[in-house]
Amino acid sequence: MDKKKPEPQDNAAAEELKGVPEEFLDDATGDEAEGGFEEALAQLVSDLDAAKQEVLYAKADTQNLRRRMEKDIADARAYAATGFARDILSVSDNLSRAIGAISPDLREDEKFKGLVAGIEATMRELDKVFTQHGITRIPAMGLPLDPNQHQAMLELPSSDHEPGTIVQEMQAGYMIKDRLLRPAMVGVSKKPD
Repeated sequence: MDKKKPEPQDNAAAEELKGVPEEFLDDATGDEAEGGFEEALAQLVSDLDAAKQEVLYAKADTQNLRRRMEKDIADARAYAATGFARDILSVSDNLSRAIGAISPDLREDEKFKGLVAGIEATMRELDKVFTQHGITRIPAMGLPLDPNQHQAMLELPSSDHEPGTIVQEMQAGYMIKDRLLRPAMVGVSKKPD
């Protein structure tokens, strides 16, 4: 059935109908036509509100994604050296063991003074590089066990310390900025039997 534009009664009605798509016009006139227009207008307003809401949700999702990506990029920059740092900790451990293994009489021996000075200088340089990259040693000796930073390897009976106090450090622990790089492996005191 062909739908025709209703013939406007006057110029004001003709102006109101300008730009209205054909599908919204029907053969009804008067009150019936106004009711149809009001329904169509209400539907359009509802559709517009829904579209605005969808745009707002899309903007919020985009902003959240951008923030998440910025955080991921910042974390990647801050913790990029984590794998390398974990690997280099064994070098630091070996240098510490080498320094600790040198007896005081060998330190005074002229033949070994240069070797000892070189190992100590290497250790200082390594500590300096760790500091520059936010790698810090976890304090352990004499502190209560913190399972977030220390790994208890054994319990040692002790009447001199409170139970749960770290009395031996077998391997130093390290943090990289605010993340655990490696837990300190420690011995913890317990009440004597």
